[in-house]
Amino acid sequence: MEPLSEKAIRSSFVNCSKGEAVRIRLPRDFAATPWADLDFLGWTDPGAPLRALLVVPGDDGPVGVLLRRPEARRADAVRSSMCRVCLTSHASSGVTLFVAPLAGAAGRRGNSVGDYLCSDLACSLYLRGKRQPKMRLIRHEETLTLDERIERALTNLRTFTRRVVA
Repeated sequence: MEPLSEKAIRSSFVNCSKGEAVRIRLPRDFAATPWADLDFLGWTDPGAPLRALLVVPGDDGPVGVLLRRPEARRADAVRSSMCRVCLTSHASSGVTLFVAPLAGAAGRRGNSVGDYLCSDLACSLYLRGKRQPKMRLIRHEETLTLDERIERALTNLRTFTRRVVA
């Protein structure tokens, strides 16, 4: 992913007001963001732990999406889940249903869409093997190359962001 400025990130959000975008806190270590290892930028707002954010590269520039995450609950270590973006299997606490208000009038009426993503939004690092799920589950080997898996993850993310904007 190409490095983004704070201004570019804040102006990319499609499902919140400009005022809300200004109040979003960037990741604590934003200056040290490993842009070369990222396919998209995802983080939890340090000032609002139930708010998460995604910035996905698009044909017309980055698309930012404000997400809500549920309150933490007790994890069920027996159950496993799979991220719908990077297809990484995690113990139940490693995947979260993130919900995004729709852009525009539909979102102001309370309409939203959701998807199951890695709880830490580090799909790019899981794809590259730079981060491993906390609990080792059976790893399904794929025949796709890293570039093909990255393209699949970006396609999945872009499909989600199109649902938010539609």
